Amino acid sequence: MQLSKLEIKGFKSFGDKVVINFDEGITGIVGPNGCGKSNVVDAIRWVLGEQKTRALRSDKMENVIFNGTKNRKPQQMAEVSLSFNNTKNLLPTEYSQVTITRRYYRTGDSEYLLNGVTCRLKDINDLFLDTGIGSDSYAIIELKMVDDILNDKDGSRRELFEEAAGISKFKMRKKQTLKKLEETDKDLERVEDLLFEINKNLKSLEKQAKQTEKYHEIKEDYKNASIDLAKVSVHSQHEEIQDLLKKLDAQNDARTQYNSQINEKESDVERVKLDMVNKEKLLSDRQKTLNEHVNLIRTFESDKKIKNERLRFLNDKSKSLTDQIELDKQSNDRAAFSLDSLTKEKESAEKIFEEVSLKVGN
Repeated sequence: MQLSKLEIKGFKSFGDKVVINFDEGITGIVGPNGCGKSNVVDAIRWVLGEQKTRALRSDKMENVIFNGTKNRKPQQMAEVSLSFNNTKNLLPTEYSQVTITRRYYRTGDSEYLLNGVTCRLKDINDLFLDTGIGSDSYAIIELKMVDDILNDKDGSRRELFEEAAGISKFKMRKKQTLKKLEETDKDLERVEDLLFEINKNLKSLEKQAKQTEKYHEIKEDYKNASIDLAKVSVHSQHEEIQDLLKKLDAQNDARTQYNSQINEKESDVERVKLDMVNKEKLLSDRQKTLNEHVNLIRTFESDKKIKNERLRFLNDKSKSLTDQIELDKQSNDRAAFSLDSLTKEKESAEKIFEEVSLKVGN
């Protein structure tokens, strides 16, 4: 089994997709400080299932996602894929090329994939159990781990030898087995507690069983009594139904008679309505004629008022003319009297003129 390729995208300082091919003869990655060597190791540990953020040099898991720069936006997902050549079938799978992938989103969701198929972290751990490869194994060594091995810090040198000798997998299995045994002991203690509780409640359950048996007997008696009562009730209700059916027939006959009477009454009502319609039509015609006569009378009254006004005007004018004629007669009488007086004065004046003329001629 050989590590063949590492693909990193959006993990820590790797904003763009980076592919590192581990061709034959490559055993390590070197470079200047700050170029991302430790991030490569963190990426390998992370994709192998590392859950401790302290081991990844972060405060929280969200910090493994690329946070962006002044000129670039932050990524929403970190993804790392690790590929192995399985030509010697060291991995218990039929694939000659095995690729494990881990993705983590800013929402907190994560997923593992094995050759593109979604799987569990336990499946990946079981796959690499006998290979010495894991998130905390010494198959991939960074600079600080060399110091820990040389100084034998926390028994790291012993762990390295045990891993190289293939003992670590047995220790892991022993740990898992002891954990299962501990859980089994707890289950047994719980079973004993349950047995104690069951024995404690046994008498109560026996009493309840007797009460239940008595309940079933009473229930059976109640059932039989209910059946008898139901029979009596059904017989009584049957008789009541027969009486009701007879009453219903009588009511139907009465309803038929009432319907016949109603039909007759409705016929009479229709005739009355028709008569009323004819009378209303006649009344309408007479009302129309009456309105015409009323309008004619109003016209005559209007003409009468106009003629009365004219007659009153003519009478006033005739009276005025009569008075004027009377005044004119009186004026004519005065004029005739004056004319007679003037004629007499003229005659007197002519006589005086003749006399004066005679006197002047002499």
